[in-house]
Amino acid sequence: MNDIAKFVAKGSAHVTLPAGLEPLDVAFVLLPKFTMLAFSSAIEPLRMANQLAQQVLFRWQVLSEDGAPVACSNGVPVMVDGAWATAKPEGLVLVCSGVEPEGKASAALGDWLRSLWRRGRVVGGLCTGAYALAQAGILKGHRFTMHWDNIDAFAENHPDLQPARQVFCIDDRVMTCAGGVAAADLMLKLINDRFGATLGQEVMNMCLLTQRRQEEDLQTTSLAARLGTRHDKLLQAAAFMEAHIEEDFDLDACAEHLSLSRRQIERLFNRYLNITPVRYMNDLRLARGRSLLAETDMKVTEVAVACGYASTSHFSKSFRKKYGTSPYRFSHFGG
Repeated sequence: MNDIAKFVAKGSAHVTLPAGLEPLDVAFVLLPKFTMLAFSSAIEPLRMANQLAQQVLFRWQVLSEDGAPVACSNGVPVMVDGAWATAKPEGLVLVCSGVEPEGKASAALGDWLRSLWRRGRVVGGLCTGAYALAQAGILKGHRFTMHWDNIDAFAENHPDLQPARQVFCIDDRVMTCAGGVAAADLMLKLINDRFGATLGQEVMNMCLLTQRRQEEDLQTTSLAARLGTRHDKLLQAAAFMEAHIEEDFDLDACAEHLSLSRRQIERLFNRYLNITPVRYMNDLRLARGRSLLAETDMKVTEVAVACGYASTSHFSKSFRKKYGTSPYRFSHFGG
């Protein structure tokens, strides 16, 4: 099958580009339980770019550990073109990962990625694909990102690496995105930079996207939007608590930091959030504990310490009260 037949579909919408443009090769490496939304959001804009231009601007191949289909996080198996170990990809190599990323990237995959990177390839990760780049040892000194739900767990296992909470990051030859539809934002940036804003805009139209997010945009809504208030002192108090989640809760220290009294902070939380500061902090810690239990192999005792609890029994009791199950049982769910 020639490239036109394989990579270019028919369509009525059209963007005129010069003939004979040099195509970019993209290799997608699928890991078990990768996120289908991130994968499809990355590959579909490339297909649409080819369709609109009616020429091969992008060529892609899909690879797995052994050349066998890979089940994504929703259980649907996806066919691949071959095994990454025997492939010699040109251009861009993107690792697609998803839920429970810890341990999905083998040492052999890390070696393969590092070898490609050292030979000048651009390597990247979609969703939690940065785990594989960390395994390869190529993230040190680079800006990178991953899905916000996995950042705390990643930081516990890689304390020397700090993901940005951005939609995507492009830093020299390391390219990462937060997954989901952020993969489309990353690919639209690639299309726009390589083949022009007109094609980029038309791909957006095909995707029914009305706005392309920029690299520095945050993955989630702001703290003000999440709390439903713009009260500056309350937002500062909440931010202070999030930054000190592993420490003993000290409302007096928070009050001193904001030049308020303890009573004033309590009134702010009660008036705008209908909750006490202690309850707010406890909910923050439990949410982080749930994330660590779901995404890492940390023991319950280790998670309790990482979430600022003085004892495992206190953490377990609070966790059961909020989520209806013990942290131990939750961490072994589906195991």
